Amino acid sequence: MYVTDALQYRPESARRLGVSVAARRLACVDTTLQDPLVGQVLDGRYRVEARIAVGGMATVYRAVDTRLDRVLALKVMHPTLATDATFVERFIREAKSVARLDHPNVVQVFDQGAEGAYVYLAMEYIAGCTLRDVLRERGALRPRAALDILEPVLAALGAAHRAGFVHRDMKPENVLIGDDGRVKVADFGLVRAVNTVTSTTGAVLGTVSYLAPEQIEHGTADPRVDVYACGVLLYEMLTGDKPHDGDSPAAVLYKHLHEDVPPPSAAVPEMAFELDELVAAATARNPEIRPHDAVALLSRAREAREALSADQLDAAPPQALAAEHDNAEDRTSVIPRALTMPRPLPVNEDEGDGAHDGFPADGVHRTSRLTAPPPAPPRSRLPRPRRGPLAIVVAVLLVLGVGTGVWYINSGQFTKVPPLLSKTEAQARDRLDDAGLDVGKVKHAYSDTVERGKVISTDPGVGDRIRKNDSVSLTVSDGPDTVKLPDVSGYRLDKARTLLEDEGLEPGMVTRAFSGEVAKGFVISTKPGSGTTVRAGSAVALVVSKGSPVDVPDVTGDDLEDAKAELTEAGLEVKVADGRVNSEYDSGRVARQTPDPGGRAAEGDTVTLTLSKGPRMIEVPDVVGDSVDDAKRKLEDAGFDVDEDRGLLGLFGDTVKKQSVDGGDTAPEGSTIKITIR
Repeated sequence: MYVTDALQYRPESARRLGVSVAARRLACVDTTLQDPLVGQVLDGRYRVEARIAVGGMATVYRAVDTRLDRVLALKVMHPTLATDATFVERFIREAKSVARLDHPNVVQVFDQGAEGAYVYLAMEYIAGCTLRDVLRERGALRPRAALDILEPVLAALGAAHRAGFVHRDMKPENVLIGDDGRVKVADFGLVRAVNTVTSTTGAVLGTVSYLAPEQIEHGTADPRVDVYACGVLLYEMLTGDKPHDGDSPAAVLYKHLHEDVPPPSAAVPEMAFELDELVAAATARNPEIRPHDAVALLSRAREAREALSADQLDAAPPQALAAEHDNAEDRTSVIPRALTMPRPLPVNEDEGDGAHDGFPADGVHRTSRLTAPPPAPPRSRLPRPRRGPLAIVVAVLLVLGVGTGVWYINSGQFTKVPPLLSKTEAQARDRLDDAGLDVGKVKHAYSDTVERGKVISTDPGVGDRIRKNDSVSLTVSDGPDTVKLPDVSGYRLDKARTLLEDEGLEPGMVTRAFSGEVAKGFVISTKPGSGTTVRAGSAVALVVSKGSPVDVPDVTGDDLEDAKAELTEAGLEVKVADGRVNSEYDSGRVARQTPDPGGRAAEGDTVTLTLSKGPRMIEVPDVVGDSVDDAKRKLEDAGFDVDEDRGLLGLFGDTVKKQSVDGGDTAPEGSTIKITIR
């Protein structure tokens, strides 16, 4: 498929979100507070009108192109970064990259330029809000709305991936929802060509909550990092929360590396199994088992949509208040590479305020580049006494001797744990032997990302300093923790749920169906089916019996006692509604029933009967002297049937001479009024 033509976002989908006008306008609220750029004209062309938003690298303004007389968005790099050639290059690369993407779901870039300390991009202006605004106001979305947003996002990213680019910073802040319902992906500020080297040694650019494990651990980025971020984004839309949280960005990064994204049904029990599978596929910690790009994930998303019923797509999300959102972890940040190494989080209470290695306590600089620690204050210099030749020789010998000793202590006795991760146990043993180290305890653990028989982790960690001849413990993968789905058919629903939980599985969505073989309230089947091998923690959908189907007899118009007897004989319970309604039936008879006659119900289901209080009495219009057509129209509009009496004398007449109920009197609604024509 050609992604450019893959999808146009359906405008009615945004309206289905029920976002208030105020929320939809959040993206264009004037947040200007004495901003020096507001009111200026950049490059003699772009008049800056209001500040829209401030990000880690740039500020976005609403502006007017005075040459073309159109409103646009002006993205201006922070002046402090404009002096950094690397950031300016990245900024300009965004303009060139996005200009190559001609796609309806990508925010267009019109122009790029600079004036003095201001480097800017002129971009398409979208009147509306961001997905973050929607999630703040609404919390979780219905599955249909979540997919309606995800699909155009994937179409836009698919176009980028097929054009050779990776976004690298997908998050709700970069998904714009226009007032007209269009969905657009913005901020390709971290975009990079797929075929260029993307490994970095100094730091990782991105947003903590949406970073893929390989970005954190190795600094690498290919289309699969965007796939991972979209999986996190989908989880957040379906549940209203992020999958990983923590007291600090470091804790969140650790969870991305060591914990799977939980199935949405763990937070929303009625969530469809297909959506659990879609999130699991997109957020697999091993990039090799993720969809290879956004086009592949878009195909999976459409398959999931087709597999869901209308009720599943429109299932109401959990009702939760929109919490105040601290967006510190939603900013694009430069994350120190030391922080992203897969090592246990510090728990020692003696570590003071948590600031280490020149970084803040939470491990992330909030600015857009690393800040060097302040220089140490200069030491006071005292005059040194003059030394004679003998003293100098002795000092040199001492320094050489002490230096040799220090070298022996610090280097001769120590080494570093060699790279062992993803090596087989035998390969790890050989490498440790070559490094002069012994193998300590060998433990085994399940892993979804590391192949069976290969090393998951070491203690001490890879690269850690260790004395020669010391031992290194290994943790070796047993592969994914899988469970054979037990056969719970024939069990009551509560018992079936307990059996699934005992096997480490999550009871998922429950649907009900008629069954002539399985008693009401007992499990008919599961999805996946029994005997299937699934990942531990997976959600299992259950189909529960409603019992044998019963055809609902028609008792409308019957006397109440007769109606009760007929329904009871059919195996149904009877309930009589409190109020009565006007109907064509006499007072006290059954006016209507729920379920409707001819429908199907389960044995033991309840049929509700509403009794009649008789027909409604309506005033009869006076039609004597009217033409036949006018008389019939008046009577029928009033709610009566009409019968014509022409006789021999009225065969060719067209005037009403008499009516069976005089005009001004009342008659039952729906009754017949006879008119005599002469």
